[in-house]
Amino acid sequence: MLDLAHPFTGRWLTQNSPSNRVPSHGTARFASAQAVDFVPIDAAGRSARVTAATWFRTEPPERFVGFGRPILAPVAGTIVAVHDGEPDHDAHRGFPSVGYMLTQNRRASRGWPHLAGNHVMIETPDAVVALCHLQRGSIAAGVGTRVETGRQLALCGNSGNSTEPHLHLQAMSGPDPAAAEAIPFTLNGRALPRNAQVVDTEES
Repeated sequence: MLDLAHPFTGRWLTQNSPSNRVPSHGTARFASAQAVDFVPIDAAGRSARVTAATWFRTEPPERFVGFGRPILAPVAGTIVAVHDGEPDHDAHRGFPSVGYMLTQNRRASRGWPHLAGNHVMIETPDAVVALCHLQRGSIAAGVGTRVETGRQLALCGNSGNSTEPHLHLQAMSGPDPAAAEAIPFTLNGRALPRNAQVVDTEES
């Protein structure tokens, strides 16, 4: 079983976990069947303060506590793909999230980069690991760079198919998500947390 280190520090809320269902994101497209999402949260368990406007309006990503948190290499390997330049768009919670989700198929039809947003792929002897929805302009390693576990790669953003700043993490059999197969993985030697479970690296 492929084992990854935490690709972040601090408190993160688990969403779309394969520990709850496979395919975790409701589809096997783009080798995402075993992927997991982590949303940065504060000590009160919030990604951002909820106001009356939250239910009716989009929100700038800067309002969220996790926007700009460091994203770390969860495994040692070589960078084989980097995609940057996608905007960090407004977040969609409340009623705006409904309309946003209805346009997901349109983004999927445009291909992997429009779903993953800014991302990095690390190749190891066993898999290619993708870290997605990164902040524009924050990626600190180029293709061909050898990285060690724990190296800062980028910052958490809200690019691609994302309703609020978070990290999408997946492992696959090759660098082309359209042709690769999903690979299950563990995190720090443990099964992936279930939905709504908080991962706190300071308690691990």
